[in-house]
Amino acid sequence: MPIQQFVRVNQKIRAREVRVISWDGKQLGVMPTSQALGLAQQSGMDLVEIAPNATPPVCKVVEYGKFKYEQEKREREARKHQHADKLKEIKLRLNIDDHDYETKIKHMREFLEDGIKVKVSLFFRGREMAHQEYGNDLMQRVLTDLTGACHMEVPPRAMGRSIHMLLGPVRGAGQKQKQQQQQRAEAM
Repeated sequence: MPIQQFVRVNQKIRAREVRVISWDGKQLGVMPTSQALGLAQQSGMDLVEIAPNATPPVCKVVEYGKFKYEQEKREREARKHQHADKLKEIKLRLNIDDHDYETKIKHMREFLEDGIKVKVSLFFRGREMAHQEYGNDLMQRVLTDLTGACHMEVPPRAMGRSIHMLLGPVRGAGQKQKQQQQQRAEAM
């Protein structure tokens, strides 16, 4: 639930009657707003509107400062676990050496196992533009070497003096490989 910009508290609640929830989560039922405010003041807490679009609006008897803090804490926690839109770019050249190629494939595999998308970019210089078919072959080689660890989100596409493609992680592929590595380590 995103933090509302303007949470209505106590006298700012405009509805005639509200559904009230006590501080310990018990339903107190539908009652006039003035009665709910009196109930909140008796317990030394605030009446906070938590669902203004419901009919009747839902209000909870809580300490407003604590309510606001816990709501912000939940949102921070939700933001911490979001990394779906992370993207790493790996740049290749047409005449890449085998060892350099293997290193870049290793890095791509690690990123994909961590759930990060990988953009593969291949750049042409000078007369290399006359042999774009070699670039397409290199992109296909990358795909075959990463089989099982990724799926192609955007196929290889020529843009000016470069070819780009986007690879997305396969769910669970990283976990399977880590389990296999652990089993091999235990077997030794």
